[in-house]
Amino acid sequence: MKKETKQIVEKMFLDNQALEICRNEIMEAYETILNCYKKGGTVLICGNGGSAADSDHIVGELMKGFLKKRPLPDKHKKLIEDEDLYDNMQGSLPAISLASQTALMTAFINDVRADMVYAQMVYGYRNINNILIAVTTSGNSRNIINAVKVARAFKMKTIGFTGQGGGQLSSLCDVMLKMPAVETYRVQEFQLPVYHALCAMVESEMFDEE
Repeated sequence: MKKETKQIVEKMFLDNQALEICRNEIMEAYETILNCYKKGGTVLICGNGGSAADSDHIVGELMKGFLKKRPLPDKHKKLIEDEDLYDNMQGSLPAISLASQTALMTAFINDVRADMVYAQMVYGYRNINNILIAVTTSGNSRNIINAVKVARAFKMKTIGFTGQGGGQLSSLCDVMLKMPAVETYRVQEFQLPVYHALCAMVESEMFDEE
């Protein structure tokens, strides 16, 4: 682990001391995401309501520069002949927010069942090198649980973001990040610095400075 990566995580714990209780799980989640990218995988993320917004937010930090500019590698300059295009693109960590696919979601909800929509998406994106991040403050959202079950069936690693209890998700995910809170809004307030730190740590390891 790079020195700057260690600094990112330690600052997160310094600013949010209540999260120390989750330290081991947070580091395990970091390793899981990093290994996914080193193997050429994609991070899938799903959630409902505010957790759907968090899913989109995480994708935004992964798919473009977060704390780094992430210049494209020199070898891609030969492929992207337009210099202006090359100079204004950034390195990307593949991530998909399942919550953002409105047409597919509404079609499946209308034609089949609402609680199966994320499961269908995970099945469509199934790949042993991909991982699923399941965000549900209660840990009991049926559509999220179904998505995790499908991911497990196809040997995909899973990370759960929940509140203190963990709910039904506790027995299903490979890594459980149980925020030290019960109220939905408090759980979400703790989740923000955690996923920001995870995105920054992975970025630090995957991209060198200019």
